[in-house]
Amino acid sequence: MIHEVDEGLRRLLDESGLEASGVEVVFDAPTRDWAARRSAPTVCVFLYDIREDAARRGTGAGEVYDEDGFLVARRSPPRWFWLSYMVTAWTSRPQDEHRLLSQVLGTLVATDTVPERLLTGTLAELGLTVGLDAGGAALDAPAASDVWSALGGELKASLGLRVRAPLAGISRVTAPMVTEGLVVRSAAAREGEEATPGRRLRYKEVSDPGPDGFAGPRERGEAPARRRRGDRRP
Repeated sequence: MIHEVDEGLRRLLDESGLEASGVEVVFDAPTRDWAARRSAPTVCVFLYDIREDAARRGTGAGEVYDEDGFLVARRSPPRWFWLSYMVTAWTSRPQDEHRLLSQVLGTLVATDTVPERLLTGTLAELGLTVGLDAGGAALDAPAASDVWSALGGELKASLGLRVRAPLAGISRVTAPMVTEGLVVRSAAAREGEEATPGRRLRYKEVSDPGPDGFAGPRERGEAPARRRRGDRRP
């Protein structure tokens, strides 16, 4: 999920014109060594904190059906997480860095979600909203000065960005559907005699009685009649 959020942010920033102007969007840690190797205008989106949004934790399980409408799996609900990023601009002049950072800020505050068309992988499959909070006060996230200190670099103008994204639940495949009835064979009556060929049986519905109460196997696409409380079978 995290790499899919990264890709969504990269696409969002590229749409603002960064890619067309030759600005590279990276997700590296902006350490002192990294900064020394940088040669092109760059916007760095550094992920430094991941925390679960426990208030949105769900319970139970959802059901997954195949094209024929049969239950094939059960999936636990998604877990929601806050991803905290520190966004910085890197050029040869502070004025250009501030201009870049202003362009990024304008793009991020223009929407409170990552557009659906930019989502990939499990984020696209889930169809859930990926929220954005640019420049907000994240009381439970580390301060920017603490992050720079941990990276061993000098304090630099940065934009705080938080993304709330779902992590897909775990799917557990259900037992395969029984599509064939019980095979019944009679034992040999006497020693040396062969048993009669087996016959595959399926319980018939009350609305379709037969001479022996059984029928052949039902086709996969045929839906069984619903049983009601109080119904009895012969």
